[in-house]
Amino acid sequence: MRQSKLIGTLAVLPAFFIVAGFMAFPIMFALYISFTKTNGLTFDWIWFKNYTDIFVDPIVHQVFLNNFKFIISVPLVIFAALVTAILLFERFRGWKFFRVIFFLPNVLSVAVIGLIFRNAFGYDGAVNQFLGLFGVEPIQFFINANYSILIIILALVWSGFGYQSLLLLAGLTSINPAVFEAAAIDGAGWWRRLWSITLPNIRKVLGFVFIINILYTFASLFGFVFVMTAGGPGYETTTIDFLVYLRAFSSNNLGSGAALAVVLFMFIGLLTLIQNRVFRLQKED
Repeated sequence: MRQSKLIGTLAVLPAFFIVAGFMAFPIMFALYISFTKTNGLTFDWIWFKNYTDIFVDPIVHQVFLNNFKFIISVPLVIFAALVTAILLFERFRGWKFFRVIFFLPNVLSVAVIGLIFRNAFGYDGAVNQFLGLFGVEPIQFFINANYSILIIILALVWSGFGYQSLLLLAGLTSINPAVFEAAAIDGAGWWRRLWSITLPNIRKVLGFVFIINILYTFASLFGFVFVMTAGGPGYETTTIDFLVYLRAFSSNNLGSGAALAVVLFMFIGLLTLIQNRVFRLQKED
């Protein structure tokens, strides 16, 4: 028994060192420099100044509010994914073909998706050309903050609903078909089965999808913002993860960016715990 445990420990050591080297060390180093004023060459210990500056910085406040605006995409993408999953589950005509089509945007990189939407909504893009057929003057979408946010939200929904529909579809297929058959025999209609059987049985999957979408809006919008708007106009479409990049690599103080990244990490962790408790994903009711 001891020998087998030793062999198992030795087998996981390479993976442990890889994780420690490529994940744990950068995290600890970022935590360290968050207490310093540094340009990457010199380090001046300033304790909590970077953190206190964050909490009184109006730009940080604005950027956090921007992220909350992008939360609008969460119910939209979940609704689109749920409708798609139910249609696929019902196996409407051509469902296998559409399952592939809906998943295709997920294969594309964020940069490619960003370029597609930037070109489509550009001044000479397809959207303005289509509007021109009805006599509408070209609109500079990316100069207006509200339009820019809506375009990014549209890109989020389009790129994410296919993958999440497959997650929901997996939850639907795990429901015992006998339950639906029994409900149909008892006279329950389609809508009744949807509200009383389908949705309650995929509650945990819906909760998981909701959580990953919320976390995505706070930690993974960098690619969309960088390609489509570069955070503009002003800071109107800047997200917190993009601001980390600006503070860390577009200024002479890496410590400020590191402190902001630590705050974001703690905020996401707290948000995950709250959502996990709300949806009770770890245990049954």
